[in-house]
Amino acid sequence: MSQQPGNTVLRRELSPVERWYWTADRTSPLSGLVRTRVHGSLPLPLLRRALDVLQARHPLLRVAITCDENGERPAFHPVDAPVPLRHVEVAPGDPEGDTRWEREANEYELTERIDWRTGPLLRAAVITRPAGAGQPEDVHDLILTASHCVADGMTGLSVLREWLETTARLAAGEEPDRTPRPALPAAEDLLPRRHRGAEGALALKELMERDGQEAERLRPRRVLPSRAVPFAQRRTRMVHRSLSAEQVGLLQRACKQHGTTVHGALAAAMVAAVALEAGTVEPAYFSIGSPVDFRHELETAVSYGDAGSYASTLPSRVRYEPGADLWSMARAVSQDLTGRRGREEHLTMLNLMDQAGPKSPADSEAFMRYMDEQGPLNLCLSNIGRYDFPDRVGPWRVSDTQLVAAISVTGAIVATANTSHGGLAWNFSHVDGMVPAPRARRIADDSVRIVLSAISG
Repeated sequence: MSQQPGNTVLRRELSPVERWYWTADRTSPLSGLVRTRVHGSLPLPLLRRALDVLQARHPLLRVAITCDENGERPAFHPVDAPVPLRHVEVAPGDPEGDTRWEREANEYELTERIDWRTGPLLRAAVITRPAGAGQPEDVHDLILTASHCVADGMTGLSVLREWLETTARLAAGEEPDRTPRPALPAAEDLLPRRHRGAEGALALKELMERDGQEAERLRPRRVLPSRAVPFAQRRTRMVHRSLSAEQVGLLQRACKQHGTTVHGALAAAMVAAVALEAGTVEPAYFSIGSPVDFRHELETAVSYGDAGSYASTLPSRVRYEPGADLWSMARAVSQDLTGRRGREEHLTMLNLMDQAGPKSPADSEAFMRYMDEQGPLNLCLSNIGRYDFPDRVGPWRVSDTQLVAAISVTGAIVATANTSHGGLAWNFSHVDGMVPAPRARRIADDSVRIVLSAISG
């Protein structure tokens, strides 16, 4: 039964989508992370107190998951355990200090599973480089890592900002508000009625038939694994890339000139990079997925301040032509997503887990193989666009805010992008072994090169 609005303690069974995230995570870690950089003195005890306030406000940050002995009927239940806070100290002058957050992401945050049995389904880390060796002030990288059951990228960034702003209030001697938010029902229970029940099931059937026919006609190519990696052995690693504020300005103007979007341009560049890396010498279609936020399309709108996962991924089949410019592909992606959103296919897709998703870990193998071989996350770009994370919070200067996605069993390469502090962070997650690090770096570098070439030409 779904949680009734107004309650501030969460007790309910996982929805079909949440159950899939939990099932995938049990097989291979499925947690996303967000990160920001804070310049100046930032006492760890203040961050700890702010985390406790944050947790008190959000019911989904105070839960673990239970299930029966067969792994069925998973449910959220409240726990009292605090959000774990890990502190990493970097020696002044460490030549790898600036990129230490990437190492922590690759070696711990993306690979170590959050314990869903004990909860909470969120953890925090602070990487500190003290002033010295030419660095005039302390620098701290703040990281939040959360289970996909309770957070998507927008949730992560919102909670990260709330954590830092709460810390600033504590630093100023204020007493932050600890009033809990209402515990919301599952996203599927907030869908417009036309996307629920028999009507929603029929819409899903028709969508799957149309998509199947299109896939059969176009035969889109996918990222081919360098080697097979069993589901349980899959681990996500990431490659960080970025565009400067000047480059972002050029990209935005070029997109406007060519009648497309920044998302379309980034997705097209990724398709071209994958096609080049695969040695594609003839025109061919490639598939790329795009997560779509649907918070404001629910029957009861959900704010970005509410924890939870509210994104659905749509596939686009894009025609790649060797030697062609970027813009025709970029327009194709943008137009395809506009059409799909207009037909509300992202809402229809939420019924897939209820109709075809696994009911327990024991019967998940076939669905995992379907997602692995046909799902929209084999190659994917999650671009949240401009996110106005403040450049100053309290006494601190803030920079380099960004997000990174885990892949688990659902794909091969998933990039995330956001534009904050003027620049664009573009992080390429990949399944280690399926896409080895040198190959991932090559695809990331080619993606950036293709974009920069298109906007400078």
